[in-house]
Amino acid sequence: MSQSAVPGRDTVYVWFGRTAGDRPEAARRLLRRAGGVLLGRVEAEIRVGRDAVGRPFVRAGDAAGLPVSVSHAGDAVVVAARRAGPVGVDVETRRELPAVALARRWYAPEEAAWLADRPAERRAEAFLLLWTAKEAVGKALGRGLRDGGLGRLMPRPDGPGGLLRPVPGPGGLRVGHPRLTGDGDQVDAAPPTGGPTLLAAEAGPGGLVLAVAVGGPVGAVGAVEIVAD
Repeated sequence: MSQSAVPGRDTVYVWFGRTAGDRPEAARRLLRRAGGVLLGRVEAEIRVGRDAVGRPFVRAGDAAGLPVSVSHAGDAVVVAARRAGPVGVDVETRRELPAVALARRWYAPEEAAWLADRPAERRAEAFLLLWTAKEAVGKALGRGLRDGGLGRLMPRPDGPGGLLRPVPGPGGLRVGHPRLTGDGDQVDAAPPTGGPTLLAAEAGPGGLVLAVAVGGPVGAVGAVEIVAD
């Protein structure tokens, strides 16, 4: 990414970094960077913090706040920002887990059935694809997984459509999973496949599962860009 916002295009930017220890400070650094780029200010003018219910904020002087979201997994920290409306992000480390049992406990019956039909070696990833989607959507809504967020239906990860696909039900929400490819902190361009433009990154042993959610009119988001810090 050129470290400057694209004029006239609704874009979700995802800043990606690593930290050896202080994840809150790493997140604040990425939030200040997001504010500097998208609010057009030097980073010294950017204020970051959390509101009364724990949601992150980014502000510059008297200007309106920048919609942002934060997530971390292991040594990876991600910050999503979007000038045009709500945004949510979640990241998880790929790992083995009792996917079918957990899905039957927490997910809607149709999601649990879909997961159980996956090949055994793909079920843990399928569980994490749904989990991160639910987390990202909850953050875009401003309430996380409260009020039955784990039972909220998500579009099937293997379903048709572009990168960001409509979430069932009201609200005008969409969610998707930018593919995490390559090695180390490399950022590679990937061609669009009928959906928004996508830049992708890979991080950490075993890889990461990343979900991005947005609110707003269908078709409004023109791109998702991921930036390695």
